[in-house]
Amino acid sequence: MRGVSRGQNTTEKKSRLSAGLFGEDCEISHEQVYEFLKYAALGKRHNASQPSWCRIYHRRHLAKVVVIVLQEVSQLYFYRFYLQFRHLRRAFQHRFSLPPTSANFIASVCGEGISMKHQNTSASSGHISKNSDLQKDPIIEKYGEEKHGLTSYILTLEEMRKYNYPLEGSFGCENYVHTQCERPRTDSSPLFGLDCEMCLTEKGNEVTRVSLVDAEGRCIMDELIKPETQILNYLTRYSGITRKILLPVKTKLPEIQDKLKKLLPRDAVLVGHSLNADLHALQMIHPSVIDTSLLFARHKGRRFKLKFLAKAVLGKEIQCENKVGHDPTEDAEAAIELLQYFIDQGPRKVCNFLFFFKQILSQRFLVQSKLSYFLDHLNAAGQKTLLLSRKELASSGLGQNSLSTSNKQILKRAIQEVPLSSFSVIQFALRSEHVAPNLVAEVCEKMRIQLADMLTVYAGPFDKDFCLKSLRREFKKCGPIQSLTVLTETHQPHICIQYEVLEAAQLAMESLNGADVAGSCIKVQRPVTVMMLDCDMLIKELEMDIENEGVIYVAGLKKTLTEIDLQEKFSHLKDLQALFWPRDLKRGKHRNYCFLKFQTSESALEALQDINRQGAEGSQLQSRKALTTSHLHRWICHMAHNNGKPIQLAHRILHVKKEQLSTSEQDLRKKLKKLDHSIKKLYRSLENNTLCVVLLPGVNSLNCSKEDLGQSRH
Repeated sequence: MRGVSRGQNTTEKKSRLSAGLFGEDCEISHEQVYEFLKYAALGKRHNASQPSWCRIYHRRHLAKVVVIVLQEVSQLYFYRFYLQFRHLRRAFQHRFSLPPTSANFIASVCGEGISMKHQNTSASSGHISKNSDLQKDPIIEKYGEEKHGLTSYILTLEEMRKYNYPLEGSFGCENYVHTQCERPRTDSSPLFGLDCEMCLTEKGNEVTRVSLVDAEGRCIMDELIKPETQILNYLTRYSGITRKILLPVKTKLPEIQDKLKKLLPRDAVLVGHSLNADLHALQMIHPSVIDTSLLFARHKGRRFKLKFLAKAVLGKEIQCENKVGHDPTEDAEAAIELLQYFIDQGPRKVCNFLFFFKQILSQRFLVQSKLSYFLDHLNAAGQKTLLLSRKELASSGLGQNSLSTSNKQILKRAIQEVPLSSFSVIQFALRSEHVAPNLVAEVCEKMRIQLADMLTVYAGPFDKDFCLKSLRREFKKCGPIQSLTVLTETHQPHICIQYEVLEAAQLAMESLNGADVAGSCIKVQRPVTVMMLDCDMLIKELEMDIENEGVIYVAGLKKTLTEIDLQEKFSHLKDLQALFWPRDLKRGKHRNYCFLKFQTSESALEALQDINRQGAEGSQLQSRKALTTSHLHRWICHMAHNNGKPIQLAHRILHVKKEQLSTSEQDLRKKLKKLDHSIKKLYRSLENNTLCVVLLPGVNSLNCSKEDLGQSRH
C-alpha cells in the first residue's frame, strides 16, 4: 500500500504514515485495509482504532482520504510495465499485496468489517443440504431431481399459450406461417438454436437478421432481412444493424420463412432464450420449443439474462459491450449449449450450481451494504463522500455515485470534486471492458521470460579441465543458485547460472566480470534478447525505487549462523532499522543472504561500504543496493516456483515474433502510461495532509493477485 501526506517543510506537525511490515509480512488482508481506511477517515470515533499493522501519526492533522482504484491493473502489469509507471513507483513509498476476492473489490476493501467466513459454508461448496428448501426450488418443482431427455423440457401447449408463443388460432397469428414440423419428437430429435435481431419500424419491431445453428454449434443460416416498412431506429447498440449494412439487402421475410421451412427437419426442436419474441418477429409457428429463460427457472417468475447464464454456466462472454450489437449466431449457440448442459447435468446439479451463484450475489450485496454502513458513519460525522467511477460503482447502488464515460472525464471531475469531499474513491479503468485472457497469459509468460533472463548470467571461457564444484562455490557467494549448466557448444566451456534473486545475478555481473576465476579471466554477461535491451535502465530504476531507499542486500552468510548471531554481526551498523532473512520455501532453512533496512540512505551507504571492506579483507560477505522491494521478493519467488516448478530458462533462439510486443500489448503499454499520467495529475492536485491510497485489484478478481499501494502526501 502506498501512503503520502503533502505539506511544507516546517516545524508544524503533519500527518505521517509509518508501516512496520518488512520482508515476508508484506501481505495484508482486505479487513486490515478497511481497518486502516476507517481509522484514517474517522479517527477514534465510531469504534475506529489505530491499525495494528501500521501507524498514522498526528491523524487529527489529516485533511482528506483519497482511494484511487486502477480497475483491471494487477501487480503483474505493474512490474511487467514498470518503466511506464514513472510516477506511481516514485511517489508512493509503501507497497503491500492483497489476497484475491470474489466479491466487489472496492466494497470489500472499504466495507468488509465482518469476515465472510461466518457465512453459510454451503455457499462455498455449492451444495444445498438435505434440510434446505431444495424441493421448493422452481426447477425441482417442475422437473424433479433426476436427469431427463430433451422431450421433458419441451414446452407444453398450455405453457406456450401462457408465455405468449404464436399458436394456430391465436389472436394476431392469423397470417403466420407454420413450419410444418409435425413428426413426433423423441430424445434424439435434432436441436436447432434460433435467434433474431430487430429494428424499430413504423409497424413496431421488425426482424432484420436471423441466425440458425445446429446442435454442434455450426451456423446453417445467417441472413439479413429488409423490413416491410420504413425504419425509425436501427437499435444498433443491440442489433448491430446500421443503414449501411441494410442498404444492399433485398431479401424479404417470406423468403426467410420458406428457407427455414426447408432447413428444419420434420421433428426439429427449436431452442432459444425468450424464443416467443423471435417467432413472433419471424411470424412463424413451431410446435416444439425449449426456452432457456424458462428452463433455468427462478422464483416468482423472474428470469436470468442469457448473458449471465452464458458467463456463469458456460464460462463464455457474449454480448460484450466492446462489440457493436449482439451476435444472433453467438446467442443461438449459447442457448443450445445451455440446454445441453442442463440435460447432461440434470436438474439437481443445475440447482446446486445456481444456488452457489445466488449465494455469491447475496454476499456481494452484504459487502456493499457494509460499504453503505461505512459511508453512513462518515456522513454522520459531517464528512462528505465522493464515489467517481464507471459502470461497476454506478450499478452497485451505493448512494452518491457518478457515472463518467472516460478516464479523462473522471480525472476532470475528481480534480474539481475531491477538494470538496473528506473521503473519495476514484476509479480509473483500462477502457478494455474485459482484458482478454490470452493477453493476460501473454503478459504473464513474457514476465516469466524476462525474470528468467534477468536472473541468468553466462560466464566464461574456462579451461576444459575446470572444477565445476569450485565454480559453483565461487558464484554462490553472490546468492542462491537455482540452476547451473555447463555449455560445451562454444569453443571453450562456459557456464549458465540462474540465480533465485535479482541482486545475486547483478552482484555476479559487478564483482566477477573480468575477474580471475578458476585460472581464467572470465566475462560475465546476461542473455541478449529484445526484452533485455532495457535491463540496465530497469536495474537503475529498481535501485532508485522509493521502496528500496535505505535497503541493502548482503550475500555470503554462513549456514551455521543463527538469528541471534546475525543480529550481533550487524549490531555495530548505524541506524539499522530492520532485518529480513528469507527462508527456503521447501526446507524451511535460512538462505545465504539477507536484506538490511536503515533509517536513512546515508546510513545504508555507509553500511554497504563497511561490509564490502570486510569482504576485501577476507570476509565472505558481499553487499550492494537492493533491487527487489520486500513484497516483490515474495512475488518473484511465487512466479519462479509457480506450481512447484522452477522458472525455466527461456530458449535463446526465439522467433522474431516472440521477441516483439504484440499489438495488443503495445496498446496496453500506452494505456498504462496514460493511467500513470492521470494519477500524477490527480496526486499533484491534492491539498496538504491528504492520505492517498492506490489499489490494483487485478484483471480477474477470482484468480489474480492484487496489490495495494498507498502514500500520505506531505
